[in-house]
Amino acid sequence: MLTDDIQPIPVSAITEWADEADVVIAGYGVAGAAAAVEATRAGADVLVLERTGSWGGAASMAGGFIYLGGGTEIQKACGFEDSVENMAAFLNAAMGPGADAARIADYCEGSVAHFDWLVGCGVPFKAEFFGEPGWEPMGDQGLMYSGGENAYPFNTIATPAPRGHVPQMQNKKQGESSAGYMLMKGLVDTATAAGARSLYDVRVQALIVESDGRVVGIRTRRYGTTMDIRARRGVVMATGSFAYNDAMVAQYAPRIAGRPAASIEQHDGQAIRMAQALGADLAHMDATEVALFIDPQQLVRGILVNERGQRYVAEDTYPGRAGQLTLYHQNNTAYLIIDGDAQDEAMASLSPQLMMRPPTWVADTIADLEAEIGLPQNSLQATVDAYNEGASRGEDPLLHKKPQWLKPIKFPVGAIDLRESTGGFTLGGLHTTLDAEVLHVSGEPIPGLFAAGRCTAGLAAWGYASGVSLGDGSFYGRRAGRTAAASA
Repeated sequence: MLTDDIQPIPVSAITEWADEADVVIAGYGVAGAAAAVEATRAGADVLVLERTGSWGGAASMAGGFIYLGGGTEIQKACGFEDSVENMAAFLNAAMGPGADAARIADYCEGSVAHFDWLVGCGVPFKAEFFGEPGWEPMGDQGLMYSGGENAYPFNTIATPAPRGHVPQMQNKKQGESSAGYMLMKGLVDTATAAGARSLYDVRVQALIVESDGRVVGIRTRRYGTTMDIRARRGVVMATGSFAYNDAMVAQYAPRIAGRPAASIEQHDGQAIRMAQALGADLAHMDATEVALFIDPQQLVRGILVNERGQRYVAEDTYPGRAGQLTLYHQNNTAYLIIDGDAQDEAMASLSPQLMMRPPTWVADTIADLEAEIGLPQNSLQATVDAYNEGASRGEDPLLHKKPQWLKPIKFPVGAIDLRESTGGFTLGGLHTTLDAEVLHVSGEPIPGLFAAGRCTAGLAAWGYASGVSLGDGSFYGRRAGRTAAASA
């Protein structure tokens, strides 16, 4: 339900402008920073409004993956070949039903140039490949598989190539201080040097419009005071997702309601609601990324089974894919079956062990473990027998896990209870053109209004790969800045 505070305000009701700029950007995360860089470089006077006390947003707290490919310098330096066509083939499959082929083609075509642009903005990358399973490189390596490109079925659709590009950062602490900060620092420093101004502790409330519907400003509040800010050329919305708006999540993406969001509390959907009040169109509002809270070093060494004792996903795939399948197709119920040797190997790995889980049950036989979990009789036994038989031959005919992770399950054996161990964030948002114009439900762009980042429906539909949010957020943030700066 829309409320009065987000209803568009006629410009005739404005008595005084508190500030003004050619391009006004709401949000100083990755999309807003990229927009600020390009708009200032295009000669526009730029003002960025940020709700918190500093730049950064969710991006500065993220692992820092930027999904890029097609033959970047880092890929080449690490010995991997890639092409625009190969990258697009993977993304068209991996981004799920409803993925926008035209947007994917556009993104892939510009991917190498976008990597070069990031480097030009002072974002550092180390030409070193990290080949271990994990949520992100534990060191300062700059390249990693981040979407299951080398796992079935994607390795049969496109030639595998790692595309998770990670800014170089020393002394990382996963979940506290990661490479997303290095990405944001380079962009913000570049925007500031180019002349972009910023105001902090500013909450956007409503869009200000001409009688013909053109967006010409934005109403905000700062320290309890209302401030109307004029945008001579355009407003760019870049305030993040709606993952922390409980009402919107319940309405559009109820399956992740109440689950931990891999996001920040400022992602409250405000930009989406403000644009909706103008008649903006939406896309993929029910789509979500879903994390499975288990360390990938454990996941690849065991077998993941559902409430019927059956495997349903190759354990060496992208963990987000396993999480999505668990939540949406397996009643949010999963158990990781892992033997003592495999558990010891995982614990001794290079992983920082943030999500290492101890076994919930331990038994001397599969039959006993099956009974302790409460699985149907003989269900887990049949699954393990079939898995062990294939593993002894170095094959996984059912789900095609890679041979390097195939070892027969031995005893003692444990099971890790992964019921209710999923959480995620929303992927849907404003429907935009490839030039980042916000579309009205009529199909026409809303004049003067642009958007990028997680408040829009970007590359991801019903699939995901780590780095897609920072990738399309920065890529289309640039477009939003350029288009807004050129707007009459």
